Amino acid sequence: MKTMIGAYGPWVESMLPKGPGRLSLQQCPAGQFAARREQAKARVTALIAPPEINVPQAQCLRQWEFDGLAIEEIAWSQPAGGPTLAWVLKPVHATGRLPGVLALHDHGRFKFFGKEKIAQTGAVVHPRVAQHRADAYEGLAWANELAKRGYVVMVHDAFAFGSRRVRLADVPEDIHWGLRDDADESTAGIAAYDDWAAEHEHVMAKSLFSAGTTWPGVFFAEDRVALDVLCARDDVDANRIGAGGLSGGGLRTNFLAGLDERVKCAVSVGMMTTWRDFLLNKSFTHTWMCYVPLLPRDLDFSEIIGLRAPLPALVQNTRADPLFTLEGMEEAAAILQRVYAAAGATNNFRASWYPGHHQFNRAMQAEAFAWFAQWL
Repeated sequence: MKTMIGAYGPWVESMLPKGPGRLSLQQCPAGQFAARREQAKARVTALIAPPEINVPQAQCLRQWEFDGLAIEEIAWSQPAGGPTLAWVLKPVHATGRLPGVLALHDHGRFKFFGKEKIAQTGAVVHPRVAQHRADAYEGLAWANELAKRGYVVMVHDAFAFGSRRVRLADVPEDIHWGLRDDADESTAGIAAYDDWAAEHEHVMAKSLFSAGTTWPGVFFAEDRVALDVLCARDDVDANRIGAGGLSGGGLRTNFLAGLDERVKCAVSVGMMTTWRDFLLNKSFTHTWMCYVPLLPRDLDFSEIIGLRAPLPALVQNTRADPLFTLEGMEEAAAILQRVYAAAGATNNFRASWYPGHHQFNRAMQAEAFAWFAQWL
């Protein structure tokens, strides 16, 4: 068998549990499910080691209207790096408290932009973003499409993306690797920054590991603060909160929705497989942002979002997704079906399948929006 790590593959694979991990919920007796779930959530939280971030006061920077939506640009401070910028979208004439959704943008192999990938505010769309939306979202800014259906949708820049990206001026010259200006907003300048940022990922991951934290932990910490900001709004019903996203946004959904019960409805798109699939076949197709040392001994990858059971979760997959093997995606879905069966909530989980490549197309969005409507 050929593996990404050659003849070492079967030996390394043998280190994984032969069956469900130590804290798996797949075959948990009904009377023990809640206690096991809390134990597993505590273990995942300990392993991702999220840094403590005080909940900041968000500031509204500006307000305007676009395409039937009232839009706010808000910002909040962070312990380091630039402040997080976010857009909040809702129907212009909406009143009272609406259900809220935290829309989590993807990785997309470029970090100069974040929230712009999935939300449109009226500004001219950069060609890089327009091409990405065409490839990944069938041309739509899905956060806008969801907001029009009666939600307060918030989209914020994730750690190391957009307003939170690493600035060249803040790193030593010996790791500039030929890049001279990280603020050049020309097409070529943005492409050059994104190439640099891709190469810088392993540096960031190693530094986070050296500090005793992880990239999923930092994502979770910052996304949890964003959830705090969303839930605190006067126009949001904090008892009706959803979260979802594609790819890197699906990864962030898995952790946030798995660990924070304020998320009442979750949609994870194009980010579901098994640790075995990563190990043998597909880790090379993924960012350093995915991995949590030691966790595979306790839970499989798909069981991270399964920690929210019996709260509802929709997982969407595409059969020709090059980031995973079909077998890995199918096994992950089967694992989650067993988890929800153990929770006595089989109707609260759905795995759906679509043709095509890695994407969140219009048909997938329609199903996701219906899922939010059903539960929120």
